[in-house]
Amino acid sequence: MTDVHPRPVEAEPVLPPRPRSMEPRELGFTPQRPVGWLAPLLLLNTGLRALLAVLFGAYLDKRELQNSLDDAWFDHSTSASEDGEMWFDYVADLGDGFHATYSVAWLLAQPSLEIDGVELPRGRLLMMGGDQVYPLASGDGYESRTKGPYRAALPEPPAGQPRPALFALPGNHDWYDGLTAFLRLFARRKDGHIGGWRTEQRRSYFAVKLPGDWWLFAMDEQFGAYIDDPQLLYFEQAARNVRPEDRIILATPSPKWVKAADAPEEYDATDYFIRTILAPTGAHVRVLVSGDLHHYARYSGEDRELITCGGGGAYLLATHQLPEQITVPPEETLTRNKSRSRVYDLVSRFPDAATSRRMSWGVFKRVPARNPGFATMLGIIQTLTMLAMAGAASQGGSIQRLFTIPLGLMVVIILAGTVLFARPPGASFSHHARHWLFGLGHGFAQIGLAVLGTWVWLRLPAYDWPWPGPLVVAAVIYGPIIGFLSTQLCALYLLIAGQFQVNVNELFAGQGIEDAKSFLRLHIAADGTLTIHPIGIDKVCKKWTPDPDGEPHASWLTPADPLVAHPIEPPIVVR
Repeated sequence: MTDVHPRPVEAEPVLPPRPRSMEPRELGFTPQRPVGWLAPLLLLNTGLRALLAVLFGAYLDKRELQNSLDDAWFDHSTSASEDGEMWFDYVADLGDGFHATYSVAWLLAQPSLEIDGVELPRGRLLMMGGDQVYPLASGDGYESRTKGPYRAALPEPPAGQPRPALFALPGNHDWYDGLTAFLRLFARRKDGHIGGWRTEQRRSYFAVKLPGDWWLFAMDEQFGAYIDDPQLLYFEQAARNVRPEDRIILATPSPKWVKAADAPEEYDATDYFIRTILAPTGAHVRVLVSGDLHHYARYSGEDRELITCGGGGAYLLATHQLPEQITVPPEETLTRNKSRSRVYDLVSRFPDAATSRRMSWGVFKRVPARNPGFATMLGIIQTLTMLAMAGAASQGGSIQRLFTIPLGLMVVIILAGTVLFARPPGASFSHHARHWLFGLGHGFAQIGLAVLGTWVWLRLPAYDWPWPGPLVVAAVIYGPIIGFLSTQLCALYLLIAGQFQVNVNELFAGQGIEDAKSFLRLHIAADGTLTIHPIGIDKVCKKWTPDPDGEPHASWLTPADPLVAHPIEPPIVVR
């Protein structure tokens, strides 16, 4: 076993016919709609998967088993061009709806991008930073939401050129099946490629030596629980090759530096990794990069840049709620041997705060439009509650009215559902009370709407019709109307609660905004200077034209509408 992987020899590919339409049989995969995150079955399924992963994650954790896999690090220091430079790309949180995912993949696959008059060549290495598939990891999910779109964007490398390398770091959605599908796709020993990109890694984490005295370390945290011993041993061996004059880019599955503002323990594993694996080498960690939060944000300090870039295809997440300043590691952490705390300022975000705030008001329109099943579920709950209240009203005394079994059951269902929807954290969390209060407040508001609906129902002529007339009217007329009103009430709750850092994710997940995407194009100059180009896409393309007569390496589908990339901020220079 060698300590470093040599670059593999390329075999002559067998080229498939290029598709002439967007039919699945032509593409070899089925383009997917964006995930409707508030769909009832998806909420239940994802919630159960997440609960099982938390409760039994240690038993499903395949990282310990990876100890038997190849433990070599990867040397791409010779991947520089003749002038000693190297370009590489970073994208995260892809694998959602086809239009957003393919818009980003298409831009990544082009030979070069001209941004503000500057030519930025395609990277010789592509790193996917986490959550390569939504909503749950599976072979079919990866095929239709990740592998298919990226193969269509870059079917083959240009003739006479090596395949660009591809490395992937798992996020929480990749973890829901214990990494089974992830390892099959990204860690294959033979014939590992996704279209024109060649997969090289053998584990869910990796270390890559880059030109110009730079290294890329990518650590895998299983839901932030701990860093397993085989992973620590792997990085300890790789770190023996790191010199004091080297500089390091550390990729993590989630921007713990942001999340630690509310939960200080979130950053402990990252800090431990830096202190015990990287700091002893004498090298400097100059950049931390992550996805998971579906936007672009950069915090800058005296020693390093902290970059979140999760705009690869998943729904947009708010930026106006980001703290303007963070302390990393947090002063409140209980870790006794933590690194020295430093202050980092928020210097850039995409979309900007004003745009993000304006987009949050779209919740009233987009939630019912993007999640018809959610509106239907609320309509059913409201209708059953109204029928229970109407039945209670026909009882004798007031006590009997309040404590009928059907009505009591519906009240419990509503309150339990809204409290769970607010996702109250543990009692140790400093702000746990507000989640409970907002959840209960939302529940009582929904009950109030049911009371109002019952008052109206009791005054309708249909209430006195012979059975089953009232039930038919309730299902056909009352249900859709009250379902829409209940959805609007939920949207109002999300808008208000989001101002207090409650259900911020659901406020934007429910809208499923596909625009405002982002990725990074990075450049290492001959003198070792790293320049990071954050690239934004204001509006994704939703109309594509097949290119059946294109070159083998050309994208199968080209934008029918303009697909414009722009710099999110001026290039970030790191030395």
